[in-house]
This record gives sequence, C-alpha cells and structure tokens, in this order.
Amino acid sequence: MFEQFLSYIGSLLSNIGYPEVFVGMLLESTVIPVPSEIFVPPAAYQAAAGTLNIWLVIFYATLGADCGAVINYAAAYYLGRPIIYSFANSRWGKLCLLNQDKIEKAERYFDEHGVVATLTGRLVPVIRQLISVPAGLAKMNFWRFLLYTTLGAGLWNCVLAAIGYHLHSVVPADQLDAKVAEYYNVIKYGILAVLLLVAVYFAVKKFYKKNASEA
Repeated sequence: MFEQFLSYIGSLLSNIGYPEVFVGMLLESTVIPVPSEIFVPPAAYQAAAGTLNIWLVIFYATLGADCGAVINYAAAYYLGRPIIYSFANSRWGKLCLLNQDKIEKAERYFDEHGVVATLTGRLVPVIRQLISVPAGLAKMNFWRFLLYTTLGAGLWNCVLAAIGYHLHSVVPADQLDAKVAEYYNVIKYGILAVLLLVAVYFAVKKFYKKNASEA
C-alpha cells in the first residue's frame, strides 16, 4: 500500500498543475509536514518546458502558503497557548512531527525578531511552518501578518521556482528530485548565513545607538 502511495505521489508530481501547487503549499504552511521543495520546483520545471506559466506557479504557491499560514494564525489566535501546546504534545501532534519544544522555538524566534519574524521566519527551515503560530498567540495585526507572510513566502517560492526552472536545462526529469535536494541545501545555508549577518548588523546598530544615547 505504501508503494502504491509513493507511485501515486510520483505520478502526481510528474503531471503537476496549479491546483496541486496551491494545495501542497497550503499543507506545507500548516502543521502537516509536507516539504515545499516537492511541489514548486517540479511545477517550475514544467513551466520551463512550456506547460505551465512560471509566474502563475509562484502566485498559486504563495496564495497556498498564505492560506495555510492564516489557518495556523487563526488557530493560535482563538484557541490560545494551552490548547496549542496540548495539541503539539498529543498523538496527532506527534504524527505531524510537532512537539512543545518546536512551538517554543518558534515563539522565541518571534520574540527576538519582532513582527518582522513573520517575513524572515518564512526563510528558516522548521521555523517556516510554525512562525504563524506565535504571531497568532501574540495577536499580531492580521493585515500586517498577511503582508509579511506574503513577502516571505513569495521570496521563498521565487527561490524554489528559480531552481526548478533552471534545472530544466540541466537534468532530465527523473533526476530532478536529487538535484533539487542538492541545490536546496546550498541555498538553505546561504539564506541562514544572510539572516545571521542581518541579525548581527541590527544588534551592533542597537548597541551603538544605546551607547550614544547614554553618552
């Protein structure tokens, strides 16, 4: 049965269209552990072949990500921390690869970076799927949340789409998954390095500003 499921997923991705991109990215932005790299790069690969439009791939991927993020935001906003933690520690939460530590890690990231974390957090592995939860718990303004989420998700989807589009001229379809994983790891660490440099820049700027005000 599991082999049949894998065969179905393989068939789905080889004939991927806009609905699959939308649904896949919606699920990826909720607590369901679906990696975005299995949807956007194959769709962009198809776009490079002329069967899809690359801009519509990015649009539907970002729309799906927004919808999934809003689900997380609304659940956290209205249910509150005790219920969110209870779910994360439950059997269903574990099936979604969740636990309280992951939720708390996302909350710490949000606390350290402020509301802009909903933008930068979309670029950070693991944090990306959960950053909407602390935004909801903190009752962040919805429209600001949606704006930052759209910008962050859109940027991430552009990166994934660029990989898939480029790889159409580099590898055959049956080697796409392995090559995407190779590119994904390089880009993931590159993005983390950039975010670290940005964090250091703002920390140093804040330090000098504080010293100047005290002087």
